[in-house]
Amino acid sequence: MIVVGPARINAAEQFAALSAGGAGGIATFVGLVRADDGVATLELEHYPGATEAALQRLVDEARERWGLIDARITHRVGAMAPGDVVVFVGTAAAHRAPALEACAFLIDRLKTDAPFWKKETRGGETRWVEPRGSDDAAAARWSV
Repeated sequence: MIVVGPARINAAEQFAALSAGGAGGIATFVGLVRADDGVATLELEHYPGATEAALQRLVDEARERWGLIDARITHRVGAMAPGDVVVFVGTAAAHRAPALEACAFLIDRLKTDAPFWKKETRGGETRWVEPRGSDDAAAARWSV
């Protein structure tokens, strides 16, 4: 399941939905807006339709590679404050190893493969956030 929108993300509800499928292992990642270096707000923009399609391709690949029972990505867009949940990634599998690996794959790859753009406001100044080389390196480890 893929959801991209401005609504607050309830990680407990997301986890409960994954738990309903009878999996033996569930792995989750919850990304929060960091308050480091004085970030006052984070704003995410996306390309509707293209973003969801990119995320769905990643989920489809993860399901195939790891034989998942379920997988979901819920990503928030719009303005957020430090501590807000930005993203929930969850995977459910028969055993823990595939769930853990697939969850890591999804968060690593969505950082580089999905069209999101970030703006941060610090001390009254707003700037676009540049992609990080470390995100590219994390995504590259999953290449087949």
